[in-house]
Amino acid sequence: MAFQDFDLLTEQKRIEKERKLKKKIAIGIVVGVVVVAAVVAFVCMDLNNPGNAETEKPTKKTEDKNNEVTKSSKMAKTICASTDYKAACEKSLGKVIHSNPSQKHQPKDLLKASISIISNELDKAMNQQSKLKLDTPTEKEAFEVCEKVIGDAKQEINSSATTVGGKDIGSLDSRKHDLSNWLSAVMSYQQTCVDSFPKGDTQTAMKKALQDSEELTSNALAIVSQLSSILSSIQKPKRRLLSDSKQPHEDNSATWMNAEERRMLRVDPPKQKPDVTVAKDGSGDFKTINDALNKVPQNHQGRYVIFIKEGVYEENVIVTKKMTNITIFGDGSLKTIISGSKNNVDGVPTYKTATFAAEGDGFMAQSLSFRNTAGPEKHQAVALRVQSDRSIFLNCRMEGYQDTLYVQAHRQFYRGCYIAGTVDFIFGDAAAILQNCLIYIRKPMDGQKNTVTAQGRSDKRETTGLVLQNCHIMADDELSPEKQNFRSYLGRPWKAYSRTIVMETEIDDVIDPQGWLPWEGKFALSTLFYAEYNNKGAGSDVKRRVNWPGFKVIKKDQALKYTVGQFINGDSWLKGDVGTPVRFDLFS
Repeated sequence: MAFQDFDLLTEQKRIEKERKLKKKIAIGIVVGVVVVAAVVAFVCMDLNNPGNAETEKPTKKTEDKNNEVTKSSKMAKTICASTDYKAACEKSLGKVIHSNPSQKHQPKDLLKASISIISNELDKAMNQQSKLKLDTPTEKEAFEVCEKVIGDAKQEINSSATTVGGKDIGSLDSRKHDLSNWLSAVMSYQQTCVDSFPKGDTQTAMKKALQDSEELTSNALAIVSQLSSILSSIQKPKRRLLSDSKQPHEDNSATWMNAEERRMLRVDPPKQKPDVTVAKDGSGDFKTINDALNKVPQNHQGRYVIFIKEGVYEENVIVTKKMTNITIFGDGSLKTIISGSKNNVDGVPTYKTATFAAEGDGFMAQSLSFRNTAGPEKHQAVALRVQSDRSIFLNCRMEGYQDTLYVQAHRQFYRGCYIAGTVDFIFGDAAAILQNCLIYIRKPMDGQKNTVTAQGRSDKRETTGLVLQNCHIMADDELSPEKQNFRSYLGRPWKAYSRTIVMETEIDDVIDPQGWLPWEGKFALSTLFYAEYNNKGAGSDVKRRVNWPGFKVIKKDQALKYTVGQFINGDSWLKGDVGTPVRFDLFS
């Protein structure tokens, strides 16, 4: 019985399963029929709808988007071809393209994007580093420098992006020098940020954080340097009208200074009429230079002139970026003296040690002295730091020891100045030309070697460099009788692509026959560019100069590239009726 009962239960279960399965199949068939009927009904309704053409549009839009993305991507690849970091370039521009795939990107849109994206990376770097634990006052001050210079960098980026975003892309080629100048400054600022930290983990972390933004800055510089070829390859030539046969007028007048400002430069101080006068004895409008600068009208039109009477003014002065077109002049470089003593040994970043800092564009100084009295034992101690674009210094004195003159960024011109120091005493990453200047090497500390220059170009695309033209390099009165005890050199490479040209200059025997000094080991010896042309004097013989790959004795056609007219685009802001004594080409 048991076996019979079991067989019966098994059969009942089988029958029940078959019944349930048949039920499920039946329900499935009914549901399927209903769904199919509903779809057919919807399609029929849509076909009878007058707006049925809309069903075609999503496909058409997708095709259009894909076409625009393809075109823009090809354009981006062309633009990125000249860069050193192609993957980063294409990736960053790709994000811009895909963020708005239906947009018809013009070449200038991608050029502008390649510049604007640097700002985003700078923000990321600073946000990341703001979380760092800064253990010492020196590190905290260094981070303050970073915040300041990265803010300056973003301003330069905005200026560049605005220029690129103009209506006529063809006019960009004429602004290539400005764009390269601004972007070179962006690179310089990032290096200044890193260099402000003492060597260690914090500096390494900051350098790593800025790596992406530096690569993008390098890419932007590469794109700008290839602007003409890029424009011709991605832009159709404009059809010239018959009435447009007249050649455009070439304006050689200075675009920076008006006629009144140019005439002013021809007047020997203190005859020119100042807006305000600074005098320690109370006979002027202000007793200090800082008081005078704090009262500069915000909306002042034209050039603002400050006359500083004879005296020693012990104050640290900053002409901020907001203070543009400021002129200061004194009673003479031996009479009007601005003096300070901040230095690196006392924990101040080199950037902040400057007795006087000129940041506002169009700054001019004449017939006064900038001095840092810290002494050689205090190491880095800047007398004058110059960030001002299109700045001019006439008949001025810069006196210090290590790091006397900090030519930080942009285009600078010095004429008839006296510069004295020991180690790296003319340094920085500006495009600076010193013409007809007296360069005095002072007595350093025991065991030190003197180096006149330490140029800081960190990327081969930067349009920066230091040019000494028709100057005189010599030992001062204290060093002269002991010059055989101290070796002195024309310069050493602060950064990988350091560039310095000494031409048409008298070099005394204070300079070692090798001429140039390594920074450390073989660092930068094959990437730097050090050149000499047509120099004279006992220290000018090039027969025993260093045999580095980057050192050259150049010819006239090469030397012309580093003259005022070509290297700092002096034709646009020093030419014409300018009273500044200047030689635009070679002296011989």
